[in-house]
Amino acid sequence: MPTALITGATAGLGAAFARRLAADGFSLVLVARDAERLASAAEELRLRYGVSSEVLPADLATDEGLQKVEARLREGVDLLVNNAGFGHPGSFLDVPVEEELRMLKLHCEAVLRLTLAALPGMKARDRGAVVNVASVAAFLAGGTYSASKAWVVNFSESAASELTGSRVRVMALCPGFVRTEFHRRASIDTSGIPDFLWLSADDVVREAMRDLARGRRVSVPDLRYKVISAVARLVPPNLAGQVSRRIGRR
Repeated sequence: MPTALITGATAGLGAAFARRLAADGFSLVLVARDAERLASAAEELRLRYGVSSEVLPADLATDEGLQKVEARLREGVDLLVNNAGFGHPGSFLDVPVEEELRMLKLHCEAVLRLTLAALPGMKARDRGAVVNVASVAAFLAGGTYSASKAWVVNFSESAASELTGSRVRVMALCPGFVRTEFHRRASIDTSGIPDFLWLSADDVVREAMRDLARGRRVSVPDLRYKVISAVARLVPPNLAGQVSRRIGRR
């Protein structure tokens, strides 16, 4: 039975990945900060899909948490989903530098370290995959969040290029607005986001897994966001950033 390790596994896209992979017959390693919520998620998956779920409480914005998950990855997994992340409600100049550094630790250093912990074993077995959850924000100018997600896309594409010729895949997943806890937990006002821009987490994961099977290095779920990301690459960065901020926040 293949094994998947998912970070940020108790809510949103992480929980959607857990449901999808459990339905596909994966045994799971669920990583998140809240041990009680992890245990509840694991039990729910066991009852619904009959799969085993190992729980690994860890704060990936700390060295201790990263080391714990790195050690588990070196034991071997078939799929790593780097999903853990968070947002800020304020603009770049309004956010304490400590919080900006915590974001970079989680969005960039954690993705780097966990990917590097998983890939050697995958490469030796000549099978496996890493999905790094980025965002359509990676293609827009929007503070540290957008910059960190742009790094995730660039890093994922670079790693995928280095694995050319093997059966190991690395893909950046770049969804748009998804109905999850993300915005509420970040205290971000979403009232200015049009209804037609919202996606469901299960739909995003379904398209992500299809793109992974096709060997895509970057997955942008949904035609609407494929168009938005393509246009964002063509217009001046300052204009794209202004539009993004106007839509995303009041």
